[in-house]
Amino acid sequence: MTQLEAARKGIVTEEMEKAARLEKISPEELRKKIASGEAVLPCNVNHRGIKPIAIGKGLSTKVNANIGTSDAYPELDKELEKLEVAIKAGAHSIMDLSTGGDIDQVRKSIIKASPVMVGTVPLYQVLVETQKMGKGMIEMTADDIFAGIRKHCEDGADFITVHCGITLEVIDELKEKGRIMDIVSRGGSFITAWMLHNQKQNPLFDQYDRLLDIAKKYDVTLSLGDGLRPGCLADATDGPQIKELIVLGGLVKRSREAGVQVMVEGPGHVPLNQIKANMQLEKTLCYDAPFYVLGPLVTDIAPGYDHITSAIGGAIAASSGADFLCYVTPAEHLGLPTIEDVKEGVIAARIAAHAADLVKGVQGAWEWDLEMAKARKKLDWQKQIELSIDPEKAAKMRKDKNDESQECCTMCGKFCAYKLISEYLGTTFTGC
Repeated sequence: MTQLEAARKGIVTEEMEKAARLEKISPEELRKKIASGEAVLPCNVNHRGIKPIAIGKGLSTKVNANIGTSDAYPELDKELEKLEVAIKAGAHSIMDLSTGGDIDQVRKSIIKASPVMVGTVPLYQVLVETQKMGKGMIEMTADDIFAGIRKHCEDGADFITVHCGITLEVIDELKEKGRIMDIVSRGGSFITAWMLHNQKQNPLFDQYDRLLDIAKKYDVTLSLGDGLRPGCLADATDGPQIKELIVLGGLVKRSREAGVQVMVEGPGHVPLNQIKANMQLEKTLCYDAPFYVLGPLVTDIAPGYDHITSAIGGAIAASSGADFLCYVTPAEHLGLPTIEDVKEGVIAARIAAHAADLVKGVQGAWEWDLEMAKARKKLDWQKQIELSIDPEKAAKMRKDKNDESQECCTMCGKFCAYKLISEYLGTTFTGC
């Protein structure tokens, strides 16, 4: 029985109880959200030792970190180190996007080592293995694709990205409307190339029931990929993107009817004034399914700083309804992220998520900021560091920029505003 089926039967599972405690809500409240499809609880039956975390409406905004090998960097040890760093930085989820080395071993090792949910994109590995056999991606078969999906589900992937919404009709829309950057999704480009060459419908759409059967067996949450997400601001919120979203809405209904948990992925590169509308469109067209967004990035001109452009968009997206933010690192558009890039990406996305949680009324969010304000008023540096989203960086910066004997910081010194105004207002001051 999947988490969705249990929730519909009025059963509160052990996983629901644990996830509800994290959210500071009652298990019954979470059960209702899962039963309606407004929340998902990705927990593959084969992922042992997982910390259950729910994603969805009315819950804290979650953050995902992408890791994984490539042909140029196939080492498993480095990816396991990135996994550790991402989780320490507060990531709620890890996606293994490996395309190099022993992909099976990498995936199994990441799932085994990860205490949080793990997502994968099975199509990547199917393509790599097809090429290893000396064939082109256009020679993949539907059986190849579904065999790859089954393998990832058997190994314990908690959610999988599947590009089911790209249909021949959606591609016709893309051809008719045109785009600056066409398709930037790797999975989306693979499926589109296969469809155009073979002149066949997308097997992930055409044989969707087959996908549902596999996902249901292992209680894998389907993450319906946005193969036509905009890769630049000029392509945002266009006809092809919306047409695909409409298709995904129909697949959300079919998933729920089958007892399979489902969420929807979103853009991409979106200008500030279109983000809220994108969130509302997804929630409307996809029946309030949890929305998982990459960024969105609010400008195209900041390579090296795209963790910042992403955090700006992510804060607006999450405050407007997005439930799950996929981090973007400083290496986005430039290369494979380093360990430090991974940490920077997670922290930036968590700042965006928390900023949104403050206005969404998430339990505990406002209290966190209030405690920080009180610690600053008292110049309680240790407490400020403990409350920081990145205590290690805060502690190092405090030490590097100040004499240990100096209670005030070097920014104001004896002209500290907290001290001065406390004297004249007669409020309590503890500090320099």
